This record gives sequence, structure tokens and C-alpha cells, in this order.
Amino acid sequence: MILLALLLQVHDSLPPKPPAPPAAWLRLIGAYASARDTLYVYEEGGGLVARVAPLTPLALAQVSESVFTLAGRGVDHPQIVFHRDELQMGVVTRRRLQLGPADGGQLRLTPVRSVAELLRADRNLSPPAESGAFLAADLVEPARLDSTIRLDIRYASTNNFLGSVFYSSARAYLQRPAAQALVRASRVLRPLGYGLLIHDAYRPWYVTKVFWDATPVESRWLVADPKRGSKHNRGAAVDITLYDLVTGAPVEMPSTYDEATPRAESDYPGGTSRQRWHRALLRRVLEAEGFTVNPSEWWHFDFRDWQRYPILNRPFEEIR
Repeated sequence: MILLALLLQVHDSLPPKPPAPPAAWLRLIGAYASARDTLYVYEEGGGLVARVAPLTPLALAQVSESVFTLAGRGVDHPQIVFHRDELQMGVVTRRRLQLGPADGGQLRLTPVRSVAELLRADRNLSPPAESGAFLAADLVEPARLDSTIRLDIRYASTNNFLGSVFYSSARAYLQRPAAQALVRASRVLRPLGYGLLIHDAYRPWYVTKVFWDATPVESRWLVADPKRGSKHNRGAAVDITLYDLVTGAPVEMPSTYDEATPRAESDYPGGTSRQRWHRALLRRVLEAEGFTVNPSEWWHFDFRDWQRYPILNRPFEEIR
């Protein structure tokens, strides 16, 4: 009964899944900058719209493959012409911005220090001291509790923002209540044709320290400060997305994982209706089970009571 109630709640709170937009529109969707502001073009309700924040989005009417007008504005209004790397609107030319990796893959930074050396050095350090009463750690693997929960652990490979291997194995651990909450979320998603795909979960503190030490100073806003630790260090945060149960492929979201652009924000209005629908589905289901999304990262969710767990520094191979 509880599962049925949650399924009905999710169904009632989301509109039907939108159809995919025309493939030709995908190369037009994006951000275009002038000297004054940035114009975002995205798909909504089966049509393209253009918006300069905080103004209201304006619907576009298609004239030809790459030429549009503002819907309802008449023939005297300047046309919007899309070129390969720019958008022309009357006498104003806007440069297309590269949001996310050019190849659509993984964000990459060049480490300022050797990751291998940092792993050897930082692994012997101790996390910051904490005071207070904490719950006993009880790390378990969600994928062992539900076989439909899949893993794509980026930090167990070189497919991550520092291009280095940080984990000894591709495992995902969470505090037991958080892991059980993911299992419940997975059961709600299954009748809808989706499964959960985890990119990261519990992260030993020394790995957070390596992230900090290896990341250029100007990009450290991307990583947690090891002096405070992170919710990942407590086993109470998960980086997660959806995949299609039939094809096994990850679903399309407004941005790539670990992307440091406005597209990664949990309420970013751009992209396509279907991408935003996937993002909203993931959020609704996880929030119903006690998770809270990070406003800057649609894929990052913190479990309730995360502050009741201590910062941990236990390597994967020592977890039983």
C-alpha cells in the first residue's frame, strides 16, 4: 500500500513524459552571449523558446531549418538566424557558449600536484576532530540490497574530473537507512521503466583531501573543504541518476555528471522538456524518501540526519 501511494503521488505530481524534440533542434539549444547578456534557447511544450533572465521566455516560430521569428510579433520583427557558432538577431550577434565538455563527456581539470603522490601522503592523515554524539557507522551497499540499482563509479576509473583512479574497487556504500531509502525509491521507479544508477556515495575523507590538494585554487569551489569534511565522507550523500530498464542506457539530463556550469543547477530551465522531466522524476522520488537535492548539482542528494553521522576515513577494502 505504501509503495502504491508513493507511485500515485509521483504520477500525480508530474505531467506525462514529453516526446523527444526534433533532432535538428538539439544543435540550436544552448546559451548565446552578447556584450550585455546571455540568451538561452531551449525546448518547452514542443517548441523552442528564447529567454534572457529574468525576463519571460518568448516562443519562437520556425521559418526554415535555422531561421526563426518571435511568435506573434509580426513580419517586421527581426528574424533569429542560427549559425554554427553564433546566433544573429537583427544587428546583434551572439556567440554560442560552450556549456559542459565539448565531447559531451566528463569535465576535466589538470591536477596541480601528482594524484598518485597525494594518495600516498593524504591516506596517512586524520580527518578533522569532531565533538558530540554520533550514530555508529553502518555502511552497506545499496546494489546488494536491490539488483536493479546499478553502478558507474567514476572515481574507480580515470573517467572523472581529475582523470585518476581514487577507489580500489567500483563500490558504493551508504549508511544503512540511506541505502534502504534508495531501495524504496527504486521500487517506485521500476513500474515506470527506470532504475537508479550511482556515480558516487560514501567517500573516504582522505580522497576529499586529495581532491582539494590536486584541484587548482581557482576551481576549488568545485570540491569540499577537507577542514569541514563532506556529507559523502559521512556516508550520507549520493551522486545518482536514472537509467532505462529496457535499454540499460542512462537517461538524458540537462547536463553531464560533475559538470560545473549553470546547466548542472537543479532548477536550470534549459535543455529539453524530456531532460527536465527526467530530472524532476529523480528528485520527486528521492525527496519522498528523505533526500534533499543540492541546488548546484541535480545529481547530488543528501540524506536526512546526515549530521548525526561522523566523518569517516575507512578505505573500501576495510569495510566489511
